[in-house]
Amino acid sequence: MNKNIDYTALGRRIKEKRISNKLTQEQLGEKCELSSAHIGHIERGTRILSVDVLFRIAQELGVSIDYLLFDSVENDNILNNLTPILKNKEKRKVDYFLNTIRVLAENIDKL
Repeated sequence: MNKNIDYTALGRRIKEKRISNKLTQEQLGEKCELSSAHIGHIERGTRILSVDVLFRIAQELGVSIDYLLFDSVENDNILNNLTPILKNKEKRKVDYFLNTIRVLAENIDKL
């Protein structure tokens, strides 16, 4: 298993999602409290992201971090579809919902 992050591919996925969300580099940078130049470096793969920055970008683009990091996660993945649905919901209810899914997943072989 390759343990290196391909920052060029990561940047490409960020750029694709930014464009599909109809955001400019400036708009994404503003939402993530980053400069547009920093977003440009990230998209070209010339800047290594911190976990915090990766999290903020994923949140603003409405995708999971794993979607951005791994090519194997497809855009129509059910978890990616849940992100925008749950985004503005009450945190307590979202936590309850996600805990319910976790319990079901842990017991899937018993169903």
